[in-house]
Amino acid sequence: MIESSAEDLPAGQPTAQMRSASAMSEPRPEIWFKRRIGLAQGLRELWDFRALIAALAERDLRIRYKQAALGMAWALFSPIVLMLAFTLVFTKFGHVATGGIPYPLFSYVGLIPWTFFSAAVMTGGMSLTMNIPLLNKLYCPREVFPLGATVVAAVDAAVSTLVLAVLFPIERYTPAWQTFYVPLLLAVLTAFTVGVTLATAAVIVYMRDLRHALPLVIQLGLFVTPVAYGAGAIAKTRARLIAYSALDPLVPVIDGLRRTMLLGLNPDWTTLLVGGSTSLIALVGGFLLFKRLETGLADVA
Repeated sequence: MIESSAEDLPAGQPTAQMRSASAMSEPRPEIWFKRRIGLAQGLRELWDFRALIAALAERDLRIRYKQAALGMAWALFSPIVLMLAFTLVFTKFGHVATGGIPYPLFSYVGLIPWTFFSAAVMTGGMSLTMNIPLLNKLYCPREVFPLGATVVAAVDAAVSTLVLAVLFPIERYTPAWQTFYVPLLLAVLTAFTVGVTLATAAVIVYMRDLRHALPLVIQLGLFVTPVAYGAGAIAKTRARLIAYSALDPLVPVIDGLRRTMLLGLNPDWTTLLVGGSTSLIALVGGFLLFKRLETGLADVA
């Protein structure tokens, strides 16, 4: 009986011994690394690192305002300038239906949530690439970096609300008692903002060109979101308003703030429910996308 050797086989065809050795050198399937995303486990781990989020936010606030003569008063600069510009343009050269609300109040109430959203997405989206040394040396859930930037944006937005204490007396206007709905509106705003910020931060690490496109997208968003005008200026019908709210959850938030604080009305529950559903999808989807891409962030960044 003639035994075949490796030389007798066609080129490129492994012997049984070679296949056996290759199989033995590979890790067993049961110990292969599998990326499992547990939402509850991820949230628990994130809660354990809540102090780090606060420390990162405090660091960013100190860096931003430590050498500034006006300090945190600079947080008022952007919304005030935009309010003055909108007031000049839309009261002198155009007309915006405000329902009897003085236009400075009308626009500023819309600018506060928009400023929070845009600042969180801009700074949070760049947070991973700006913290590469920490990213490579510190063990922590990577989402602490964009969440820290979101906290900074929230602090700036909270400071900017102080302008309302001046605008209301100047315009001889008082907030309505329906203002107690505001926390519900802010919850929808926060969910949408965090979800978009997490997704943007993770994707930018892999697609660096998005860094250059992001400011343009934010600028475009300012004009397609009812900040300088009411939602009815774009959505002329009820169906369009609902679709508008589904595509942009900031629509029912801004409209709700104006309805509750300035007009003394309840929020539009239908559009708020639609916008809130989109915000929840954005929050869960952004978190899951971030966790899916998290394992390669340090290598790619």
